[in-house]
Amino acid sequence: MAKSTPLGVSPDVSTEAEVARLLVETLNLEIDPASIDPVKPLFRDGLGLDSIDALEIALAVSKQYGFQLHSDDKNNREIFASLRSLGNYIQQHRIR
Repeated sequence: MAKSTPLGVSPDVSTEAEVARLLVETLNLEIDPASIDPVKPLFRDGLGLDSIDALEIALAVSKQYGFQLHSDDKNNREIFASLRSLGNYIQQHRIR
């Protein structure tokens, strides 16, 4: 059953840390997961990710949390805006 935390509310710290580790491991980033600012953008000037990275993240989220992120979701910009927003979305929809 999905948790009902709105996208604008911070997930618990453990969820954010877990998602940060997932990003670093999935994308082979050479940074400490704890150094990812949870409110800075994941794309462009923030972490510098691109559309291929988004596809890799979506696949990793599907495997790790048991639900799919869809490329045609109208909320993708908001979902992938930052570590915090991605963590919130995962917290709401995770099956495992």
